[in-house]
Amino acid sequence: MVDSDSPRVTPATVDDVDPITDLWIALAEGQRAHGSTLLAEGNRAAVREWVARSVVTGELFVARDGGADGERGGAGDDDPIGFVGFALDHGGYERDRTRGTVSNLFVVPERRGEGIGTDLLDAAERALREAGAETVALEALAANDRAREFYADRGYETHRVELTKSLAAGDGADDDDGDDASD
Repeated sequence: MVDSDSPRVTPATVDDVDPITDLWIALAEGQRAHGSTLLAEGNRAAVREWVARSVVTGELFVARDGGADGERGGAGDDDPIGFVGFALDHGGYERDRTRGTVSNLFVVPERRGEGIGTDLLDAAERALREAGAETVALEALAANDRAREFYADRGYETHRVELTKSLAAGDGADDDDGDDASD
């Protein structure tokens, strides 16, 4: 029996495109505190297109309040409270195993710590396994300790590290320290 107060995870529908786009905007705004360079509102059209495409391909799950029947009693209870995107990796490189990717896992801040993120991640992993994935990859910002801990607690290990360097003026990129490597 499904607890009627437990959020449910289902494939996203066309009706979810705008609400999930709004949640992605909130995700992008929050990630700025962890060093993300993505602009939230500036990417609304591209994200809306990704959400719509993911709805069509079945590669987007949404968490919403209420049990399996969707009944909880309050207005807005069917609104998305989290989402996760996922896909099989169809990159141009041959691999020795089929890889799936998880992207954009998000739960509204006021509902974090309730297991909703775990439910979303589990659903995405299950769908990827059923589609033939043998391994799954995802990314988290290095400065987002909470996200990195969340994934580590669920068996994810560091595989690749991305390094960045600012080339903007005043960031040390053009500083002349008197050391000329060509001397």
